[in-house]
Amino acid sequence: MQIGEELVIAILDSIDEAIHVVNEDGITIFYNQVAAEHDGLSREEVLGKHILEVFPSLNENSSTLLKVISTKQPIFHLPQTYKNKWGKLIDTVNTTLPIKINGIFIGAVEIGKDYSKIKDLSNKLMDLQSKVRGVSKKPNEIYGAKYTFHDILTKNEQFNYVKRQATKVASSTSTVLVYGETGTGKELLVQAIHNESSRRQAPFIAQNCAALPESLLESILFGTVKGSYTGAVDRAGLFEIAHGGTLFLDEINSMPLELQSRLLRVLEDGMVRRIGSPKALQVDVRVIVALNKYPKECVKAGELRPDLYYRLNVFSLEIPPLRDRIGDIPYLVEHFVRHYNHSFQKNISKVDDEVLELFTSYNWPGNVRELKHIIEHAMIMAEGLTLTKDLLPNHLVDSQVTSTVTLRPLRQAIQETENTLIEVAMKESGGNINQAAKLLDIPRQTLQYKLQKMKN
Repeated sequence: MQIGEELVIAILDSIDEAIHVVNEDGITIFYNQVAAEHDGLSREEVLGKHILEVFPSLNENSSTLLKVISTKQPIFHLPQTYKNKWGKLIDTVNTTLPIKINGIFIGAVEIGKDYSKIKDLSNKLMDLQSKVRGVSKKPNEIYGAKYTFHDILTKNEQFNYVKRQATKVASSTSTVLVYGETGTGKELLVQAIHNESSRRQAPFIAQNCAALPESLLESILFGTVKGSYTGAVDRAGLFEIAHGGTLFLDEINSMPLELQSRLLRVLEDGMVRRIGSPKALQVDVRVIVALNKYPKECVKAGELRPDLYYRLNVFSLEIPPLRDRIGDIPYLVEHFVRHYNHSFQKNISKVDDEVLELFTSYNWPGNVRELKHIIEHAMIMAEGLTLTKDLLPNHLVDSQVTSTVTLRPLRQAIQETENTLIEVAMKESGGNINQAAKLLDIPRQTLQYKLQKMKN
């Protein structure tokens, strides 16, 4: 063994993560001490042996290492829970990668991070907090959707037309496609549709498709059977849980295309098959999906399968952005002030005209959600009875244009303003797309699309 090889092995053996390496035949060629402790085995029991010989509970489908050897594709951040040889429960998050040298596939490596201690400490901390506080009261359970059409506040004719359309489609069982910018109130409208429908007493389940990695999203949507992969248990997916009710899938364009294909099959025949199960279940679920940009843009950008789009687009509803319904701003400001007066035990009775003037000239990239948060900020700062300009966040005050405005096409002005905000966010984040997306309060995928569009 060369000194360089010994050094690499020593380094891999000293890090706080389990590392298991197999060759292209599934034979273990490296197995560090952390991995041995996880599994309750010695290195001698594993090294030089086929993975199925050492772990007889696995098979070609449930072993992530063998799956990567077969597909040559990586598997990222897969949570696994299992009992080791000594019966100890182990919680890990594993990433399994193909190994290639000079383009030639030679095996696979699995890296596992043990979260058992963190999970155990977290549970103990929560138990201790409950004892200290004497907590016996449980949070209120909300069964189904919370909001109705009465909670959607608008005086805008375009938005009221959307509400009337939504009321009509609520009585059907058709799939609905809702689209609008971030913060316009898509889930509010979807919940209202559910509560206006005959399914109002049945479950309402919402899932953001951008919030989870592909492997985890698939298991959450469709469920799993015990043994389908290491640590998998019999668990119903969201389609089963939402049986008889409504399943809301937000940011559907963030769902991987392969998973979109599976969703399309479920929409066509209503049959759901858990991961690893040969049996299919017939479910009765109304699916409502949402996008944060125009559907055809998503199709054109390759984010949304055309066949899925045409299947989803039975009935579509577009929520207008706040900048297109300026007349709603005073109405919404009054509502939010009343809400935070109650929450913060304050008594704001007036909003300064200068504040309303600034609000009506602002572009509102974050829409109603941004307005709500700005009112919350101002209410926290307020000490008197009037909401004044000096209580507003700096970025909003700095955005005010004092020079004479030259009229130009509205679409051009909106696009220029959007580009400016993106440039400022990218500059403040040092070019980090994730941080810039958070500053703009939009999904990372949306920002990437807009950046690419700005380059073209």
